Amino acid sequence: MPQSSAQVTAAEISRIAGVTRATVSNWRRRHEDFPAPSGGTDSSPLYDLESVRAWLASRGHTSAATPSEELRTTLRLRAQSGGSGASEGLLLLVLAAAGRTAKELTAATELPDADLVAHAQRDAAAVADAVPAADPVRFEADDATVLRALYACVRDEGGQAALGVLAERELEDSAASGAYLTPEPLAELMARLIPGPVSSVLDPACGGGTLLATAARRGARELYGQDSLPVQARRSAVSLMLLAPEATVTVRAADSLRADAFPGLVADAVLCNPPYGVRDWGHDELAYDPRWAYGVPARAESELAWVQHALAHLAPGGHAVLLLPPATAGRASGRRVRAELVRSGALRAVIALPVGASLPLHVGLQVWVLQRPEPGGPERKSVLFVDTAAEAAAGAAGSTASGRTRGGSRSASLDWPGVTARALDAWRAFTEDPDTFEGEPGVAHAVGVVDLLDDVVDLTPARLVRASRSEADPAELSAEVDATRRDLVRAAKSLTRAAGHEDWSAAGAAAREWRTATASDLARGGALTLLRTVPEGARGRAAEEDGSGERAGARAVLTGSDISRGSAPTGDPAELRSDTAPVIAVGDVLVRAVVGGDGPMARVAGEEDAGALLGLHVHLFRPDPKRLDAWFLAGFLGADGNIAGASTGSTVLSVSPGRLRVPLLPLEEQRRYGDAFRHVHALRAEARRATRLAEETARLLAGGLTGGQLLPSREAAEVRGQGGDSPH
Repeated sequence: MPQSSAQVTAAEISRIAGVTRATVSNWRRRHEDFPAPSGGTDSSPLYDLESVRAWLASRGHTSAATPSEELRTTLRLRAQSGGSGASEGLLLLVLAAAGRTAKELTAATELPDADLVAHAQRDAAAVADAVPAADPVRFEADDATVLRALYACVRDEGGQAALGVLAERELEDSAASGAYLTPEPLAELMARLIPGPVSSVLDPACGGGTLLATAARRGARELYGQDSLPVQARRSAVSLMLLAPEATVTVRAADSLRADAFPGLVADAVLCNPPYGVRDWGHDELAYDPRWAYGVPARAESELAWVQHALAHLAPGGHAVLLLPPATAGRASGRRVRAELVRSGALRAVIALPVGASLPLHVGLQVWVLQRPEPGGPERKSVLFVDTAAEAAAGAAGSTASGRTRGGSRSASLDWPGVTARALDAWRAFTEDPDTFEGEPGVAHAVGVVDLLDDVVDLTPARLVRASRSEADPAELSAEVDATRRDLVRAAKSLTRAAGHEDWSAAGAAAREWRTATASDLARGGALTLLRTVPEGARGRAAEEDGSGERAGARAVLTGSDISRGSAPTGDPAELRSDTAPVIAVGDVLVRAVVGGDGPMARVAGEEDAGALLGLHVHLFRPDPKRLDAWFLAGFLGADGNIAGASTGSTVLSVSPGRLRVPLLPLEEQRRYGDAFRHVHALRAEARRATRLAEETARLLAGGLTGGQLLPSREAAEVRGQGGDSPH
């Protein structure tokens, strides 16, 4: 495919060269022979791709673009030059290519253009029935560059990586809005709220298939999905087939409320993150729909329509878990439907999540757990309410105190293990014996059905759980406040000592410069080994190349959230989604694979990490201690500028580990930098600990004062002097 008219942005140049955007800007200013813009605008110039590559080659900059980045660039260039829009065919080709060996994929990339196009067309046509509403596949001669990049991406990074690039591009082309992934920790929580093993699961607003993928990893073998956006339906179908090739996957493209693709389906469970605040959901034409067994939803209550749609597709006794906005719990227009859901026993629990748990990030969403009533089943006398928001805010305060996010997501910086534990512990205790459930003051409370059926039927957890705080024992709460406050004082002293360290000085009139090498170059030279955990469906080649993998067993798993929070490994090996995973050793450098949140991006593995399994979204760098200092390596790998230069993606930024750069310094000098980075790590850890304890102390004090267990000092003295309660 001729490339003379292909144009790239400055951001794409930085990815091709493996440098930061600032470096590209410096090149433009300092080098007169840097290619002049060939298009675009003054603020967003475009450059001829071949001219840029020639300029980089003349200065020894070989391409540092990953296969997925190469695929992303070729897709954009094809669209820019008016190439054929065979998007459905490319999705099918990912599915077909994922079933090929590395040798077969390499052979495909080496075919002449005409033969490659014919080969790809045969591959895609062989799996054409897999994608919803797919048109006949027809690749053109100008698709050869994209096809070659796609085969290479599947070979080197797996089918899911290639699929993500294609879906990202197609979502941009279709101008789709409101299409967001459910964060994986939230999807795991929702799936674990469904009791027992289930075989068939439906998601009527499946998006990219995150919830169905989670269900598949937990044993579901019949996966049904529907989405109004064809691009999402197609992406979901291919993604699920890659993840769970042994499962039966059925995905349809249509509006589930207006055109239910599964009218006769009765599933074991429903998982759903439906669209919010949609007024044109079909209220008028669906007024007499048999799904509205609990009342016709008002025009403003599309969420309650989704709730009833989910219940209509459940077998008796089956559970549905939906993610809903908080207004659903208290809006006046939904009172009658909420009352019937409570009265019938269909609503089992409402769990409030912290702000930032999922998009929209400024809203504290809720998880509703529902169960289709069984004829002649037990009477349900109460509903569980859990408020995880305050607890999560305290646990994550160290990394979210600034209120800012990087990469557009706060979800990664939340205390997901804490949120999950609070919700699941309360839910399990409640389901074991609802009548004797005692709850936890300020966190979980079971409210009787009769008490909920008032004029408002407000199901907001914060309001209903708050009432349970008065049940806490004053003496116990006072002792807890004192203990937490003492811990805070000790943490503040430790923070002061850490902040007093001054073992650094100014570099001089100008910043120091040094030669650097990429992590890939260092790995080829034997200075370090780069390891990762390969998901199911893409593990064969990586497992063969590196013998450090181990079958997931009872070991804990270190996750990206653990690095961000500075916690010990908290991941569940049962949910690792891989048969093999590298085992972490002391001195390994661990880098988060996804950019987001305000916590650190890298850390050095200590004794508490040794023996843990490597999580899916973490890169492991194992340095040769005779050539690289671990703390030096971690400090530079996790630097903001380095991470920015090695990150790719639009909605989600992923770190390409091989493109991270490290200064080439003598080992003795590395150790001096390493000591400084070790102090920086200690400072960050002490600050996080002090902030968490301050938030916890404030939360306990505020709760005790407003709940009546604690008294202000003057009033407390008066009470003690009177020997009893105040007459007022």
